Amino acid sequence: MKTYSHIPPGNIMDLLLDAICVVDARGCFVFVSAACERIFGYPPEEMIGRPMIDFVFHEDRTRTLQAAKEIVDGQPQPHFENRYVRKDGQIVHIMWSARWSEADQVRVAVARDVTERKRADTMQAALYAISEAAHSAGDLIALFEQIHQIIGGLLPAVNFFITLYDKSKGELTYPYYVDQYDQAPTPQKLDSAALSAEVIRTGQVLLYTPDSRAFPPGQVRPALGRDSLNWLGVPLHAKKGVIGALVVKNYCAETRYTQKDIELLQFVSTQIATAIERKQMDIWLQHIARHDPLTDLPNRALFHDRLQTSLRRAKRNQTLLSLLYIDLDKFKQINDTLGHPIGDLLLQEVAHRLKQCVRESDTVGRIGGDEFLVLLHDISLPENARMVAEKIRIALCRHYDLADHRVHVSPSIGVALYPEHGDDYQQLIRYADEAMYDAKKNGGNRFR
Repeated sequence: MKTYSHIPPGNIMDLLLDAICVVDARGCFVFVSAACERIFGYPPEEMIGRPMIDFVFHEDRTRTLQAAKEIVDGQPQPHFENRYVRKDGQIVHIMWSARWSEADQVRVAVARDVTERKRADTMQAALYAISEAAHSAGDLIALFEQIHQIIGGLLPAVNFFITLYDKSKGELTYPYYVDQYDQAPTPQKLDSAALSAEVIRTGQVLLYTPDSRAFPPGQVRPALGRDSLNWLGVPLHAKKGVIGALVVKNYCAETRYTQKDIELLQFVSTQIATAIERKQMDIWLQHIARHDPLTDLPNRALFHDRLQTSLRRAKRNQTLLSLLYIDLDKFKQINDTLGHPIGDLLLQEVAHRLKQCVRESDTVGRIGGDEFLVLLHDISLPENARMVAEKIRIALCRHYDLADHRVHVSPSIGVALYPEHGDDYQQLIRYADEAMYDAKKNGGNRFR
């Protein structure tokens, strides 16, 4: 009969890629196979005798102890998953197959490292979640809040912010900024010393750790606030270039951002940049649909919506409001003699002056040509509307210096009051329009 050489069981266990662990009734390791050092980073002698729970990621300890109790009670766990902290500080995902040996009073378990599988699943889920957020978020802030939650599920991101770059202004803004200690910075220029500015300028990842004694030539190291220990920023690359930076940082010495964290953020950053661009485009399309493209004032549709809303509030609260209808005297002559470009500049400056004459809560709109509407909410007395009308008349009569041309123009203004001159928006607009034409027929440069 042919004989086969016998391989000692201990050698077989040490050849396994999965780790075999034995834990006693006290919860301490009494045996670990050689694969434990590959998975957990600790040699066997540094694990044996120590409580198993000491190696478990702190957020998973409660449910791990519950699973251990169920195993001891006779319920094997063939697919239990939790997270452990390696000796180098990295977190690993482990799938356990474990049972209790009543005769030996120990738990016997096989540990398989499923970190890469979990990472791939998590990243795929993150991409899907970001895509969903781009469609469901009502505005950019809501989108950023959802992105923060998604990133927080991938790596430590309690402190998280997004910097956006406006190329036309050469300016950085911080629309979303969450930090344990610091407030959001004010808008900055691209050539500022901010680390996020460096990320956007270079289009490269920037990692700052306690080991970063000095930055390479050309990089900037400003004050980081409260001795931030770990700072990781990745550029947001979009079709039109770098549109901003995504930054995570923490103040915990035990938590270091790794190369895997960098790769993960880089992987999702493209999807995030696409989501931000899509949301910005949606917001811009909604804006231009309801605003005048020349002056950026509310157009006729948006102004009517606001007027109707204000009327409902005035009726409910029994307050007054006023509507001013404004037309520029002899505007056509300016267009005909100086050209439409000068006329456009004049309309933009008129819009600017009108906004300076009213409160932020009031509404200024352009409804076409040289016609503007002003809605004064919640005025206390009719005289207030007349005072604003006179203020506007004086402001618009001041000369305009436009592309080497000094231009003079005056307004004709019609004033309507609620409820004196009507109780719906059409009546008020018609009354203000008729009053404006009456002012114009009487020479202009006045209000009626």
